[in-house]
Amino acid sequence: MSAEVAEHVDPTFPSLHIRPPRGWLNDPNGVSLIDGRYHVFFQYNPAAPTHGSIHWGHASSDDLLHWRDEPIALRPRSGQVDDAGCWSGSVVDDDGVPTAVYTAVPDEAHNAQVVLARSDRSMLEWVQDEDAQMGPPADPTITDVRDPFVFTFEGHRYAVQGAGRKEGSPQVLAYACDDLTSWTELGPLLTYDDPVAAEVAPADIWECPNLVQIDGRWVLLLSLWQWVDGSHLLAGVRYLIGDLTRSKSGLTFRAESGGTVDEGPAFYAPQALSTPDRTLLWGWGWEQDRTEADVAAAGWAGALTFPRELTIDGDRLISEPAAELTALRQDQLSWQAEEPLSEISFEVIAEGPLSLVLVDGRIEQTVAELPGPGRVLVDGSMIESFVDGTPFTTRAYPTATSHWELRDVSAPLTVYRLGLEP
Repeated sequence: MSAEVAEHVDPTFPSLHIRPPRGWLNDPNGVSLIDGRYHVFFQYNPAAPTHGSIHWGHASSDDLLHWRDEPIALRPRSGQVDDAGCWSGSVVDDDGVPTAVYTAVPDEAHNAQVVLARSDRSMLEWVQDEDAQMGPPADPTITDVRDPFVFTFEGHRYAVQGAGRKEGSPQVLAYACDDLTSWTELGPLLTYDDPVAAEVAPADIWECPNLVQIDGRWVLLLSLWQWVDGSHLLAGVRYLIGDLTRSKSGLTFRAESGGTVDEGPAFYAPQALSTPDRTLLWGWGWEQDRTEADVAAAGWAGALTFPRELTIDGDRLISEPAAELTALRQDQLSWQAEEPLSEISFEVIAEGPLSLVLVDGRIEQTVAELPGPGRVLVDGSMIESFVDGTPFTTRAYPTATSHWELRDVSAPLTVYRLGLEP
């Protein structure tokens, strides 16, 4: 990304991923392709590596490899509808006007509303509306609604939001919004009454819903917010494959199959981008088992995953690294069993099982295990592995004295150093 990132000496810093040099990062927002350039926004606190004063950060790229840090897009405004934060949302090319549709929090999360912001085609400067387009729903049993995602179906524009309540049942709510300044509530798109959804995606609130068409099938992505023992738990991300139908009263999604989007412990709140050729996905890789002191010393927290391509195979959602990422492969590294790998960023392509182990003195941590042929991409503390179309995102923190080892190898493998050409 920026020159500051390129010169970063922190061995844990994922320099090939989207993330600013400092501050807090969480959910990807507004992923879009405008005039041949990819734009990825994200929840961002520039002031500290903690969740607070949430802005929309912004990075852009024309090749999915070289990411340029852009100016902050959206900012909380004192005394206005987004005083407590500009939370998750999407970006729409509205008749030539890039328009952000985002969650504005005036004070508490349960008072979240939908607000618009607009930019020119450069997407570098944004004007945020003063008034909301949609407030909380009429249903008094729903206490939390957020994360608008806009899509098109049968020639009309719609939006979905995640909803639910503590110790309650989750929902996905639907809205008609051909005119982004005039929203109509259509009621639930999906509830816990759907048996597949109830089994696959247990939650109190479904967050960050994405509804996209992949290989002719409708896919709904749901991030699971659960209330457990008096506190909230972010319990992973699920997908549902099913049918989307429209009636006079609204939209309905009926799930036919489902599963886990990412099997790892450090993946949440992804956002998908559908283009004429494919569907891409980015997710939030949060910090894992890292002390507050270590985070404060580093000055940064959170990163987005590498972009992934989504396809469908039967009743499964398949996720693989975007094809462009092969251009990150630089030198092929010679490797022998039990020899250390000291690279900060590398990729392993394995024809069979292996274990990736981080070794620091006498401390050994098995970070990822491939049960069969697959790929592992390591970039600082971001580790993403892929086996049979299923990803596993986790975090581990190299030091100046640590190294990586590949163990339990029983089949050929290839190791590349990852990097960008100057």
